[in-house]
Amino acid sequence: MQSKIKISLRFKFLICYLLLVVLTVGLLNTYGHKLMYQRLLDNAETSIYNEAEEIKSQYLANAYLVKSSITSIRKQLCAIHNATGIRIWISETDGKIIIDSDMQKNKEGYNINEYDSSLLSKQTVNSTNADNLLSDQSFCVVYPVTSGLDISFYIILSLPVNTLHSQAVQNVDAILICYIIISALLFIALLFLYLQTVIPLKSMQQAAKEYAAGHYDYQMPEYAGHDHTDLAGAIQYLATKMKDTNEYQKNFIANVSHDFRSPLTSIKGYTQAMADGTIPPEMQGKYLNIILFETERLTDLTKDLLTLNEFDTKNLLLDKVPFDIHEMIKNVAASFEGRCTQKKISIELVFARKHLKVVADKRKIQQVLYNLLDNAIKFSDQDSIITIETTERGDKIYTSVKDYGIGIPRNALNKIWERFYKSDLSRGKDKKGTGLGLAIVKEAIQAHGENINVVSTEGVGTEFIFSLPKAEG
Repeated sequence: MQSKIKISLRFKFLICYLLLVVLTVGLLNTYGHKLMYQRLLDNAETSIYNEAEEIKSQYLANAYLVKSSITSIRKQLCAIHNATGIRIWISETDGKIIIDSDMQKNKEGYNINEYDSSLLSKQTVNSTNADNLLSDQSFCVVYPVTSGLDISFYIILSLPVNTLHSQAVQNVDAILICYIIISALLFIALLFLYLQTVIPLKSMQQAAKEYAAGHYDYQMPEYAGHDHTDLAGAIQYLATKMKDTNEYQKNFIANVSHDFRSPLTSIKGYTQAMADGTIPPEMQGKYLNIILFETERLTDLTKDLLTLNEFDTKNLLLDKVPFDIHEMIKNVAASFEGRCTQKKISIELVFARKHLKVVADKRKIQQVLYNLLDNAIKFSDQDSIITIETTERGDKIYTSVKDYGIGIPRNALNKIWERFYKSDLSRGKDKKGTGLGLAIVKEAIQAHGENINVVSTEGVGTEFIFSLPKAEG
């Protein structure tokens, strides 16, 4: 329904545009002609009066000049007539025409008053043929030549009205042609703009609807070299991210469900078995330890999920304070003394100097060190060494946690930061792990605006290195 309305609106816009063009053409053709004719008439009146003034000053300044130089004057007036199209009569006061500039329709000797007695008494006449004395309807200007207070001659200048109408039509036609061309060009420009702007935007709108509905495989038309290329790319990128996020959410829920279901099933099964007597009292201690182990797994998983949720919060606030990183490393290492003793692992601390302060969230960096050291111990062999080293470089402090354990396969290096990821090599050694430890590490370091890198060789060992800003002073 919405699409039909939009199409209808576009059609209405087109109809309105065409009606506007047609209406403008009609108005120009009707009223434009009248306005143009009136303007030409006004211009003709001014021009003819100027011409009359020029004739008077050049040829009729002396009343006796006319009688002695009629032939010469006639020749000059004929030239003016041929050049301007203005017909010129010189008449005596009684109306007798003594000079006519039109030799083909010569009216010399004719008396104007016999044809139109009122003509000489007027200054301008918009349209007259002087009762057929003029062959065509003409615009006339009567200019009296005076000598003192007496009129010596009359200069009658006439211009055929048809000439003015023809000029008006030509001018209006030229304007109409220009207007039609401009309208056509404007229509083409609007059509081009529509094709270049509206069509791509509509296709992108459709793509956005498809992506919003979960159809992430929908292919948006390509707009190579187009102004909308960046926008289309952004929408496509957003769709890809939405797809990845959706897949991640599904996998996340599946992993959480699996990791919760397994220990809960064990706890429920062993508890029921002890309750109904399937497990005899003398063996319950063994299974109570299993229940305790699974309970600790659930506790660790819950804590890790809460920690990750904290990092996912957009308004995460870090409590950054200066503290001694060496002191923290010593304390974290001491907490693993029991596990290290069991596996005969020694932790070697390599510090450039006794005290070294950094600026960071103390609690989160402690968790980073704990998770990295826990991983190192978990995947180290018996009778091995774990090295923790700090290095100063400019305004940064780099901390390295290095083990000589099973290492990480090359194809898994980019995956270890993913939530719930466990490599095939680690599955046998990571009985209690949640698969969230390294994800928490990376989130914590990135929250500080810092970086963490890993270097690992399968069967040789792994080294994690992260940076923190050095405290001033």
